[in-house]
Amino acid sequence: MALTYPDVWEAIADTIPDEPAVIQGDRTVAWGEFDERSARLAAAFDEAGIGLDSKVGMFLYNCPEYLETQFAAFKVRATPFNVNYRYLDDELWYLLDNAECEALVFHSSLGDRIGRIRERLPRLKLLVELPDSDDHLDGARLYEEVIAAYAPADRIARREDDIYMLYTGGTTGMPKGVMYGMGSFTQFFLNAIAEQGGLPPFESSEQVAAIVGMMKQGGLLGRGMPCCPLMHGTGVWLGAMVTHLVGGAVVLMESRHLDVDEVWSVIERHGVTSAVIVGDAFARPMLRALNDRAETGSAYDTSSLERIVSSGAMFSTEVKQGLLGHMPHVAIQDVLGSTEGGMGQNVAVADADTADTAKFELTPGVKVFDEDDNEIVPGSGDLGMVASTSANVPLGYYKDEEKTARTFREIGGVRYTFHGDMATVEDDGSITLLGRGSNSINTGGEKVFPEEVEEAVKTHPAVHDCLVFGVPDERFGERVVGVASLEPDGDIDAEGLIEHTKQRLSHFKAPRQLVFVETVPRAPNGKADYSTARDMMDVG
Repeated sequence: MALTYPDVWEAIADTIPDEPAVIQGDRTVAWGEFDERSARLAAAFDEAGIGLDSKVGMFLYNCPEYLETQFAAFKVRATPFNVNYRYLDDELWYLLDNAECEALVFHSSLGDRIGRIRERLPRLKLLVELPDSDDHLDGARLYEEVIAAYAPADRIARREDDIYMLYTGGTTGMPKGVMYGMGSFTQFFLNAIAEQGGLPPFESSEQVAAIVGMMKQGGLLGRGMPCCPLMHGTGVWLGAMVTHLVGGAVVLMESRHLDVDEVWSVIERHGVTSAVIVGDAFARPMLRALNDRAETGSAYDTSSLERIVSSGAMFSTEVKQGLLGHMPHVAIQDVLGSTEGGMGQNVAVADADTADTAKFELTPGVKVFDEDDNEIVPGSGDLGMVASTSANVPLGYYKDEEKTARTFREIGGVRYTFHGDMATVEDDGSITLLGRGSNSINTGGEKVFPEEVEEAVKTHPAVHDCLVFGVPDERFGERVVGVASLEPDGDIDAEGLIEHTKQRLSHFKAPRQLVFVETVPRAPNGKADYSTARDMMDVG
């Protein structure tokens, strides 16, 4: 048996079939049921000709079926991939076409978008609809009817070089599929689990399942809650897949937007041991809720919580300290990483110095290089680009050889991932992250790329030019703003132009503020002058 996610999960399901695997509200899916339902969906995939390297899209909000669909695709050696449920028609079409999607599982409330573009997706063989509204897409099969119609697919042999893929935004603003070998991707997280538990590296799925069986006997099975969407790597990797690698239960919230009262109430109700968030965008309102409850004398019961894990956005030191003030028993793990790989972390605990914001201890294999591929000297103050190497360096970007060559390259015979993050190296060898080398904007964990937004703004006939950039925001890390100039006879106000942009892009990409200027600043060669544009925002 290979050491891959599906093989490990099947072995765990055989070992603890009656233990919870997924919990959402009043619904609990036990491990045995989780495996069986996924195997039934896998049988439907197989009948539709979905198999090795076929791409299966998950256009779903957080729900047990998201994880079942992923597991089902793994079972037939297909490649599941995440689909951002905020994408509108053209964004959605680009992603599904780029992935060469053959099967798509989706919530019915999102089906109208699929209906408008499916004629442009000739490879699409199977549509499976999960009802969450009165809408129904003609030609789609209902999820539960599919589950009921098929016997569980037989288990098959898989290979550790099967492909796992997660889509992330690229520097051009278009999504990129980051590809991993399934074996190295599984082993990477298992190694981290073994090291944390003081165990030797796992060598087989059966060995993992045996440890899980002992954890059950000792009452040590955990419960992990991704507070963020499963469609992002932070949620599905750290919140769900890692939790399942150790036989834990993934606890999902029912709300589709951050509801901090639900976060703390679910932790209390279900005994969550690990919560996964995205920096200050989540942590600040969560802390505010704890403060409010403390003032009323009706504090949440957070005694089960052992760890808060954050990745994907800035997590301020003062917010960590505030959380620890309410929960001194909790460890806060701030992970520096990207879809392309991990780079470092810091861990904050009560009664100890909390690392400065954006200061991280490097994981093994992480270095900072200058533009000539020389390592940055600790304490020099020089700026460099963070790169990492491990046994889990991605294979590359799907169908993008040029970007693969730029991001994954060799130095001194070692293959590194260059993440695009700039940093300095301190005297003690830790790094201080300074930001992305590109102009990408990170707002609440979502990447926004200025060029895409600028082009959407400029589709309005009244607009002559536009530049978009990010400015600091207490809750979301950054918010999207911009400057624009109008045609001589252009007639539109900022509010109307922002609304115009929202009709063409996901709402999180639209500027929250626009300032009109006489001339949008550009260099003589036409390149954007973002520094001057920021100054204009100050006086606009």
